[in-house]
Amino acid sequence: MFEFVFFILFTPGVSGFFCTSSDLELSYTFCDSSAHYFKFNVTPCSILNKSVWHAALTWIPKSDVAFLKMVVTIWYEGARALHWKDVLCSGTDDEYSLCGGLKGETIAAEFDIKGKRTLFPKGHYTVILQAFSDDSEQNIVMCLNFTMILKQDAF
Repeated sequence: MFEFVFFILFTPGVSGFFCTSSDLELSYTFCDSSAHYFKFNVTPCSILNKSVWHAALTWIPKSDVAFLKMVVTIWYEGARALHWKDVLCSGTDDEYSLCGGLKGETIAAEFDIKGKRTLFPKGHYTVILQAFSDDSEQNIVMCLNFTMILKQDAF
């Protein structure tokens, strides 16, 4: 199993190649104008026959994390293939350890990405991940633009 570590002080527009295997390549750019300190680790770097990815995240937010809404949009062949929204932190009964983090404080969280996976055909995908500090999606905290290349069908 291939493990990758992504550790960099980001500046806007910088891109990186952080996962490559026989069936998957992932790279990123930031789509917001802020510099970010961000560390990400996921195992395995594969989309085939895997039901769980283990992820570790280290982040120094530029504002308190009292409320956090994630919006993920996946594009394939110019069409929107998936659109998902979820409030991760609301200030009450939050299940994620990053909730309640303070501006400038290092947040370290580990989690599993599991469950039934969407089975995507091989090809090039664009994944936009946006994080907002409000429910109206006006105050963006972070925006990541991933390129995902599936080298073979994940069926």
